[in-house]
Amino acid sequence: MSDAVVLDREDVLADKRSLFSLPSNTVYLDGNSLGALPTACKQAAQAVVEHQWGDDLITSWNKHQWIDLPSRVGDKIGRLIGAKAGQVVCCDTISTNLFKVLSAAIKMSPERKTIATTKDNFPTDIYMAEGLLSLLGDEYRIQFIDENDVASQLHDDIAVLMLTQVNFRSGRKQDITAVTAAAHEKGILTLWDLAHSAGAFAVHLDEANADFAVGCTYKYLNGGPGSPAFVYVAERHQARYQQPLSGWMGHSTPFAFSHEYTPHDSVKRNLCGTPGVIGMQVLDAALSVFDNTDMALIEDKSAKLQAYFLAKLEAHGLAESFTLASPAAAERGSQLAFSHPEAYAICQAWIDKGVIADFRAPDILRVGFAPLYLRFADIEHAVNELALIVNNKTYLRSQYQVVNDVT
Repeated sequence: MSDAVVLDREDVLADKRSLFSLPSNTVYLDGNSLGALPTACKQAAQAVVEHQWGDDLITSWNKHQWIDLPSRVGDKIGRLIGAKAGQVVCCDTISTNLFKVLSAAIKMSPERKTIATTKDNFPTDIYMAEGLLSLLGDEYRIQFIDENDVASQLHDDIAVLMLTQVNFRSGRKQDITAVTAAAHEKGILTLWDLAHSAGAFAVHLDEANADFAVGCTYKYLNGGPGSPAFVYVAERHQARYQQPLSGWMGHSTPFAFSHEYTPHDSVKRNLCGTPGVIGMQVLDAALSVFDNTDMALIEDKSAKLQAYFLAKLEAHGLAESFTLASPAAAERGSQLAFSHPEAYAICQAWIDKGVIADFRAPDILRVGFAPLYLRFADIEHAVNELALIVNNKTYLRSQYQVVNDVT
């Protein structure tokens, strides 16, 4: 009996795999980019399209509480990221939500002119900050800081510290509690991007005294491609939080159709246009896979899966073929990153063998671990296939050198 079989038998989350619709003969190691499909999502999509929309038409806004979806789904996400009810709302995209929060945070600290972030932050976060600064004037700036030593680089002119908790390339994880405390000592507001955190491990926004957070739902939350994002605004900030995209759904009484904008007195003021009901209903169903599950168990299994992957890599003599680009276990999220000059081609050859991972420029083979549906047997099989590809130099074949539009 292999050690993988034993570990899978001991896995307290093993039953969760049955909640997903997974293709046969495939090992999915890219849940950090797009989560797998929960079976409940199929049923939810059919119900909202055929019955709620098809039969009940516009009455569904009340009959099926479509109007409450952003708050209801937001609170479900809040429970997974350590936020009590009324602080998370589901809406728009992560980029749009970043713009809202940055705008509001800058306004809350008008004497400060700097947004601090890391050079290797996910590019869209930096792009959105640059776009905002182009509207604010030349006195505002972005300061790039070293993610390995955030606290020592903070100063009194920083209005907002915008960080992604888990680096999308390396998997390095920031300590939200420690970094937030260091920022608050300097009077700095914190904005956390939880794209690679929510649903992957335990996050404690309220305990950390975080100010703001945004995140997507199509990765570890399994909401589907392009599923709506979320915004967290700490309750203590909601009264004076003013974001500029003042759409009608963020109004205190949207169906009064007032000529003047009066924002809702809660996190709901982040709402803009009409919510995408179909996508949000599917996301609502997807979140059910986390029911009655402690995020600490998910985090623990993620650590074990990663350790098992590294051990199997070592056993196959592959540890010297790849340079581990991720930090130590205590300092990383739910992924491993390896640098290799042929990382893209190796990834394509691996996919061709039924093991789906992904590549990040310039030379990173990225392996994601979604504990709810990954088995230790999957890891064992994946590394076996990787060893064959590397040892036989299969990746040198011409078809694996062709770069796709999406990598």
